[in-house]
Amino acid sequence: MSRIRQERLLLIPIIAAILALGLEHMVLEAGQIASLIGAAGLIAAIVVGSMRVAHHAELLAHKVGDPYGTMILTLSAVAVEVLILAIMMNNGASPTLVRDTIYSAVMLDINGILGLAALLGGLKHGEQPYNDDSGKTYGVMILTAMGISMIVPEFIPRDRWQYYSVFTIGAMIALYALFLRMQVGTHSYFFSYSYPSRLPDQSAQKAPQSVPTAEPQAKAEKHGNDSTLFSIGVILFGVVLIGVLAEVMSVLMDAGLEGTGAPVALTAILVASISAAPEILTALRAALRNRMQAVVNIAMGASLSTVILTVPVMEAIALYTGQPFVMAMTPVQTTMVAITLVAAAINLNDGETNAIEGMTHFVLFATFIMLAFLGL
Repeated sequence: MSRIRQERLLLIPIIAAILALGLEHMVLEAGQIASLIGAAGLIAAIVVGSMRVAHHAELLAHKVGDPYGTMILTLSAVAVEVLILAIMMNNGASPTLVRDTIYSAVMLDINGILGLAALLGGLKHGEQPYNDDSGKTYGVMILTAMGISMIVPEFIPRDRWQYYSVFTIGAMIALYALFLRMQVGTHSYFFSYSYPSRLPDQSAQKAPQSVPTAEPQAKAEKHGNDSTLFSIGVILFGVVLIGVLAEVMSVLMDAGLEGTGAPVALTAILVASISAAPEILTALRAALRNRMQAVVNIAMGASLSTVILTVPVMEAIALYTGQPFVMAMTPVQTTMVAITLVAAAINLNDGETNAIEGMTHFVLFATFIMLAFLGL
């Protein structure tokens, strides 16, 4: 019961889901303004739900440690993003929404999260160390995955898109399978960094240490298992709840934006921001604690997971429905991705970040937002 009381914030999305399912048609009949207000309320509820999912993913992450921890965090965020995308595409969203969302997520993760975290962390701590092997590995994997799935499709004839979609699914699965084996296997040290521990205080050294008995250890182990199962349950429940909210939110948003001329990029940025919101807070906390390795794992890992996991799922949906998505990036998007990955390759090459490097990425993020407002 105490754990359930701690999850009282989940009442917000639960109540929102009940109201949304019951009042959806009434809100639609009330007009565009009411639909937009309803969609905004559901977006806020989805963010609250995703924050609780991320919180429990973070609890699991602390238990298993890196690199497993950041993998759990990024996978939970990608699961939310894929779910929202699949629901919106099923409701007849723009065929470019998947492409624009993946592009927005990469800009938000690398330039927004990594840039802001490195900037604030650099202003507070100066140079912040991390394992440069992680930055190089993430960078080349992101470049390869985006090149295969979002640049090459520009040159694929429309009557052969199914063949390339099948190839893309296989290529993404192969890339992620090998990356996963590296991340949790023989090359797991690529994604971790040994920070110097504080010197223990002398009084603590002199204090006698009590030997724990078997009974308290058994209770602690049982409590740990119970809390793990509870966290997994909350994550699964939260994802289902987000799916229900996203279903109604998609309908209300389409009705509210109909005829307004709002760019598709606005919806894409919104979807990317919903899934990335918990990661932003986690990364900023890590940077301010001088734990840049966690920031690199979260920002670059989220970008890679977004591309390498979202693409095969959405391509599979396209093959099933027989309706292809537009995956090839525009020239402006390709240019921004190229500049971002080149800047990341240079900045993440020496094992230390600083405020200047953070500022370069954050300016690129501001450029991305400006281009979105210009409809590019």
